[in-house]
Amino acid sequence: MPATGGFTVTVLDELDRGGWHEVQAPGLHWSRGFFLADVFRRADHVVQTCCLKTHRYGGHFTISLKNMVGAVAKRVPGLNYDFMNELHTSPSQRLMIAEINNFCRSDIIVLDAATGFSSGGPDTGKLIHPGVIIAANDRVAIDATGVALLRSFGTVPDVMEGQIFELEQIARAAELGVGVRSADRITLVPLDDTGRAIAEKIQQQLDRKQ
Repeated sequence: MPATGGFTVTVLDELDRGGWHEVQAPGLHWSRGFFLADVFRRADHVVQTCCLKTHRYGGHFTISLKNMVGAVAKRVPGLNYDFMNELHTSPSQRLMIAEINNFCRSDIIVLDAATGFSSGGPDTGKLIHPGVIIAANDRVAIDATGVALLRSFGTVPDVMEGQIFELEQIARAAELGVGVRSADRITLVPLDDTGRAIAEKIQQQLDRKQ
């Protein structure tokens, strides 16, 4: 549907078979590969917006890496298979989430952390109010920063425990080269006093060794 400013709105659930690109690659934890909306491969730039949330259905947290699950088909016309059922029932769910990102770029990510869920999620949970917006061109850095922010407020054990770069989503994405490989590669640049206070809390969590 044409919109103002020359943009076109694409409803992914309405794409025909030609609108999906099949992804197959060695080492995937997807048993049959997956299908990525071709619009993401053809776009000149991909701008991603995401929120700060834990995820009670197996993802543990949903920031930029998990946000890209929305670019993958649940079902493809002509193929009788439910890819989202495989994802959400697999013990490798968090690895599979990371793998999507290896085949779909994001040129800039804007994380809306004005509010967020530090437990529950993605639709209900304990509401927190960090009051910040975080932007970067690196999904691993954004997710690591988001997890550090969740930890600074206190969050669920699956997100709270261990080193941030050992969490499965982040570790697999870093292994694949989606983004930075360690916390010391992340530089926080606050723009005001409120941002500086939050950045200090985030940095403390990024610096944690366990």
